[in-house]
Amino acid sequence: MTAELPPQPLAERREHIRSKLAGAAHVLCCLDFDGTLAPIVENPDAATPIPAATSALEDLVAAPAVSTAIVSGRALSDVRTRIDGPAAYAGNHGLELGRDGSVAIHPVARKRAAQIDRVCHTLETVLDSVPNARVENKRLTGTVHLRSVPSAGHPVVERQTRAVVDALGADSLEISPGRKILEIGPAIPWGKGNAVALLDAEMPPETVPLYIGDDVTDESAFRAVEPEGIGVRVGETRPSAASASVDSPDEVASFLEWLGSSALEELDRPARGPNVPPRSTRSAPATVASRLE
Repeated sequence: MTAELPPQPLAERREHIRSKLAGAAHVLCCLDFDGTLAPIVENPDAATPIPAATSALEDLVAAPAVSTAIVSGRALSDVRTRIDGPAAYAGNHGLELGRDGSVAIHPVARKRAAQIDRVCHTLETVLDSVPNARVENKRLTGTVHLRSVPSAGHPVVERQTRAVVDALGADSLEISPGRKILEIGPAIPWGKGNAVALLDAEMPPETVPLYIGDDVTDESAFRAVEPEGIGVRVGETRPSAASASVDSPDEVASFLEWLGSSALEELDRPARGPNVPPRSTRSAPATVASRLE
């Protein structure tokens, strides 16, 4: 496996992206929500996409050569109310996938939802004395929010969260760190990257997949699209599976505007860059047995 490097600024990758699009017939544009289309805020309930991102996404949704999807750690029912238009939504880090008027839920996650509920209710009591600690029950996963917790309280929250998950989740639940959050979910090999791979496998031939996200949980999605497609990391420039980076949701909006205007003109052109092989066949994700049902 190639060692991951810090992604290059998007401005330095623009021509490379043009070469990816040259000769392609379709683009699958997958986007995280928090920190990508919407700025990170103290209260997650107050998160809203910036107007420029909403406008640019609307243009992409209307483009026949583009399929759009939101891939979020939020519950599907939550993220759907925050931004409208995309053809598909993946919630709870890909454990639930809504498209074509139906919702598919990972069968193991469905079975372990009762454990998630017990863990979240217990943590609400255990962490009640920690200032500003917040537990969010998303049915299939849970999130412990640390953003408003004083730094001195972070070790306490982390220690007590792990103790509760160990006691009530045994080997069936796990904790994943994020940006000032602790994510609690079923201990199964499934994440955002699997949801992106499922969507990508359903696309027409000659599709270029694109994923934009800002957190550790987006790394599996970057690996799902790179190097054949395009991964764009928002914010931190530490080593990542993404090849390009932008600084903020404002720059995401600018990139989506560029993609919806001049960049899509590259589609269907006969010339290809030397490092862009044709995508004449589609392959299903490797973990077929773990597909959403």
